Amino acid sequence: MPEQQQRDLGEMLFVLARTVIEAEEPLLRGHGVEMWDYAVLSRLADGPASTQAELAAAVRRDKTRLIPILDRLEVRKLLLRSPDPADRRNRIVSLTDAGHELLAACKASIRQMEDELLADLGPQERATFVAALTRLVD
Repeated sequence: MPEQQQRDLGEMLFVLARTVIEAEEPLLRGHGVEMWDYAVLSRLADGPASTQAELAAAVRRDKTRLIPILDRLEVRKLLLRSPDPADRRNRIVSLTDAGHELLAACKASIRQMEDELLADLGPQERATFVAALTRLVD
């Protein structure tokens, strides 16, 4: 009979998520961005969002709460909102070169923190953990 799991997945994932977020927030602040800014920049790294509504859905943020984030990032010239040639009511949102550079710097800081967080796992354990987590998230 397999060993019974002592703690619920939700509890363990909550603790792990809080730990990671608490470690990421100061790193992101060091780059002058908030967690939601980072979520938007990360999503746009995959390519432009055809509408702000699509972007809001992708980052799981209400459209009305996304606008100030986009405004803040646009003022810093990290993203560009341009009229959609097919429907001028829509705005296509894309990263600028500066946005790509900032995102890369943020990711480098986060990867270093993750290396420290996962240091107690051997290389195979770490690879298995990251692969399983990726599958579950996807």
